[in-house]
Amino acid sequence: MPVSDLAHICGLEIAEGVFVSLDPEIPEMEANHRDGDEVEEGTVFATLKGYADVLLAGERVALNLIQRLSGIATLTRQYVRAVEGTNASIIDTRKTTPGLRLLEKYAVTIGGGRNNRMGLDDGVLIKDNHIALAGGIHTAVERAKANVGHLVKIEVEVDTLSQLEEALTTGVDAVLLDNMTTEQLAKAVAMVAGRAITEASGRITAATAPAIAATGVDLISVGWLTHSAASLDIGLDYPS
Repeated sequence: MPVSDLAHICGLEIAEGVFVSLDPEIPEMEANHRDGDEVEEGTVFATLKGYADVLLAGERVALNLIQRLSGIATLTRQYVRAVEGTNASIIDTRKTTPGLRLLEKYAVTIGGGRNNRMGLDDGVLIKDNHIALAGGIHTAVERAKANVGHLVKIEVEVDTLSQLEEALTTGVDAVLLDNMTTEQLAKAVAMVAGRAITEASGRITAATAPAIAATGVDLISVGWLTHSAASLDIGLDYPS
């Protein structure tokens, strides 16, 4: 299994599991690397042994998974490196491929990022449409508090500093600072003053992440990690 360009491998055991599911007794994979290892172009990171029909049947599924997960891990590592030296953590979102959420979020952690919510029941995120339909931030937060357990955290998405000021009066656990400029983010962090977790979001790239992290936000959420990461060019070659 060679790989092209500098990358971070992810999904070795998952790929092996594809072949084992086809024949639990025969396939063997000898890995030269572990998930998270950085490899260069042309690196052979694993060798497979087994019956030809099993290897051929599982080849495409195994490659699709390891290419996808390695792409996510590689992109995540780029973001993580971009904010090194700051207090900000890179986190993912729920914008994942249907059926692959657990695997893709695993790949984010392999790249050095952290996971946001796995599902809607992991925490309450009150977004702009919720606020509009509820009639305001206060009403939305109070309804949420009345309907969730005491251990469930509540986060409110805000677009302006005035919305942030209102959200802070409700005692929310976190605020999502959406599409704010770095100047606005710095002011927002100063306003929060540690009373809630601050999360920056909205079309953040690896190039803009350092300046955003420098504002003092706690988290930087990046949907692109899972919905737009390019699959890596990884192949499975049989000896001639």
